[in-house]
Formats: sequence, structure tokens, C-alpha cells
Amino acid sequence: MEGYRFEEDSMGKVAIPADALYGAQTQRAILNFPVSGLRMPNRFIKILALIKGCAAMANKELGLLDKEIADAIVSASNEISDGKWADQFPVDVFQTGSGTSTNMNVNEVIANRASLILGFDAGSGKVHPNDHVNLCQSSNDIIPTAIHVCALISISDTLLPSLFHLRALLDKRAAETMDIVKTGRTHLMDAVPLRLGREIGGWSHQVQKNIERIQSCILRLSELAIGGTAVGTGLNAHPDFAARTIGLVIEKTGLSFAETGNHYAAQASLDTVVELSGHLKSTAITLMKIANDLRLMNSGPVTGLSEIYLPALQPGSSIMPGKVNPVICESVLMACAQVIGNDAAITAAATLGSFELSTGMPLIAHSILQSIDITGNAARLLADKAIAGFEVNEKHISELLGRNPMLATSLVPLLGYDKAARIVRKALEEKRSIIEIAREELKIPEEELLRLLAPENMI
Repeated sequence: MEGYRFEEDSMGKVAIPADALYGAQTQRAILNFPVSGLRMPNRFIKILALIKGCAAMANKELGLLDKEIADAIVSASNEISDGKWADQFPVDVFQTGSGTSTNMNVNEVIANRASLILGFDAGSGKVHPNDHVNLCQSSNDIIPTAIHVCALISISDTLLPSLFHLRALLDKRAAETMDIVKTGRTHLMDAVPLRLGREIGGWSHQVQKNIERIQSCILRLSELAIGGTAVGTGLNAHPDFAARTIGLVIEKTGLSFAETGNHYAAQASLDTVVELSGHLKSTAITLMKIANDLRLMNSGPVTGLSEIYLPALQPGSSIMPGKVNPVICESVLMACAQVIGNDAAITAAATLGSFELSTGMPLIAHSILQSIDITGNAARLLADKAIAGFEVNEKHISELLGRNPMLATSLVPLLGYDKAARIVRKALEEKRSIIEIAREELKIPEEELLRLLAPENMI
């Protein structure tokens, strides 16, 4: 067949595009899993290749792998980690639940590239994907290892810095708006007053608690399954392989990792990733709360609350001229909805394992890494394009506050609940202010009445 070469695996010969670096098992996966067109995240492939390079160095040090072959594997792995050959990883996310197809895809690309580095043809078998690249490993331990490493790098590099940035900006805006007293709201209805800065400070506290939740699972995320091979027993792996490989991963990433204390649990479940996903869902709900509050406070500009003006970033309508919408808030809300959906997918996929293996790993990997990314990106977007630049409509806030019937709450200690409620009902029925009705109904000095109904005395 012109334009193809033939490679053979344990099931026989397979036709592969002549210029492909992948091999027979990858080609079978391409044919077997035409499900979504979604590939495993490129970042995941890079980290898997990084681990393969570290494994080759460890095996060389342990005398298990020929120096020439090991060095070629390391070179090929480094190329992939640096972003080369990204088009050589076409396997669909919805594949075998262990991620074996992705593991073999990476093994084959490294093996064939290493063979080329040594001056042999792709498919020559000079460097073997199983015997050399996968030495002392199984898909069952290397895929969960890569998930943990990739997730921890993404949390450290992207997610936590974005959440710290959001919290700092919220603290800044809270301090700037602490002197502004506004109408509080519960059930979307008027409530007693509070400081705008306290409201924003509440958002900051929510973000901080989510930071702490995410940080709390980092230690568990740093525990790696590598070394357990097929079922956790470590069959066919050198007893020092895991420790040496993990040490090299630490050198490469600058992060702290350790071998799991129980390989059976580490390969039979992805409980820590499920935990992390729950924390990401909690964070998403916090971001949704902030985004929803902002767009409600921004509603208008004439018939809504109009307490703040969010930055005008783009025209909001193809038919209504001059309309501007809270597009950043809406983007964040949709991103957070995806994180919540990913959590459901991760939860379901985590139940698919049985006995010694979790068999929903590719979907879990794809979903958790996407959730980390979009949570971090959404937090930074909300901070920089909404919170940093919103302006406060102080005059309008003051006008709304003066008409707030819930100011009568401060009269309860003097009058009792029922009599204060009658004043509120009368003010609403007659569309008059609380202070007007109170002047008529109560026989107390004007100075005392103004003191009782002053919003700044209620906060």
C-alpha cells in the first residue's frame, strides 16, 4: 500500500501511515475509538513523556537499559515534553478505561523517534515500545501517576496564582468601597443596610476558603502510583525503580512527589482526583456567586439596580444599538457550569473501576485538567475585566437606600415587630418613605427618629 508501512504487534500486522511516528497499537486505537474527536490534553502527553524520560534514566542507572537506547529514549521524550510531535497523539479520550491506548501511543512515538535518532527506521524495533520505553511500568500505574503530576503542576502554575490574584483584587476593592453604605438584599428582596466593602469582603473570604480547600489535597495529590505495575504488586519492576524515577521527576518539575504508601489503592481508585474535583466545583460555585452578584448590581442602566457600572467591553446586541451586556460575568458563569458538569463526569467515571483498577482514567484526566484550567482562567478574567474596573454609582445607591422599607427594622427594639411591620406596610401601600410614616405614627423627637433610621447606624 503506497504511503503506508506495516508494523506488527501481538495481534498481527497493521498498516500505518508511512510518516507516522506512532505504531500498531495506536493505529488500532484510531480505528477502534472514533467517538468524539477529543484528544488527550497536550499537557498530559508532555508530562507522560517527561515521566517516560525519567523512567529511562532510572532504568539506565539501575543497569536495566542499554545506555545508547536509554539516552535515545530520553532525547525523544524531551522533544515531546518540549511540544514537538503533538500531531502524533490522535487517540480519542473515550478509549480503554486504563488509558492503555494513550500509554502505548506515547511509548510507540518515543520508540520510533528514538530509533530514528539512533539511525534506524521507524518501526524497525531497534527501540521497543514495551521492552524499552515501558520497562518497569504498566498503563495501570503510569497513567494515574501522570494524572497526579499534571494536575499538581497545573494547580501550582495556573490555578492557585489566579485565585490569589482574585482574592487580592477583591480585598483592594473592598477597602476602596468600605465607606459606601448600600441596601442589603436577601431572597432578591430589600433587607437591612450593609457596607459595600463588607459585601465584597465576603466574596474574598469565599475565595480564600476555596484556596485552602485546594491546598489541603496537594499532599495527597503528590503521592504517585508508579512502581505498582499491573495490579499494585510491582511485578517486573526493580524495587528501586519508583524511588529513582520520582526523584528525577522532582528534579524536572521542581515540585515535591513521593511514592504512594499503598499501590493497590492508588491504582484501584482516583479518590484524590475526585476530592480535587469537588474543591474545583466549590470554587466554581463561588465564582458564580460573585459573577451573578456583579451582573445584578450592574443591571440597567435605567430599569435595573444600576449600583455599579461594569467595564463596557463590546457591543451587546446585533439589533439594539448602544446595548452593552455583562459579557465577562456570562463567560465566567458558563465556564463554571462546565466545571460542575466535569465534576459529575469525574464522579461517574470514578465508579467504573473494579477490583485492582480504575477504568475511567482517560475521561477523568481530560475532565480534571480542563476544570483546573478554566477555573483558573475564569478567576483571572473575572478579576481583571470585571472587578478591577467596575465603577460605583454612589448617588443611585444612596437614593435606593433612603427608600428602603427595611430601615424600619431598627425600630423593632422600640416598637416591637408587629407595630414596625404596620409602618412598613403603610409606607409600601402609600409609596412613601419609612421616615415620613414614622414621623406621623410615632411620638418621639425628630433627632431621635433620625438617629434610629440613619443607615450608617445600622451597619
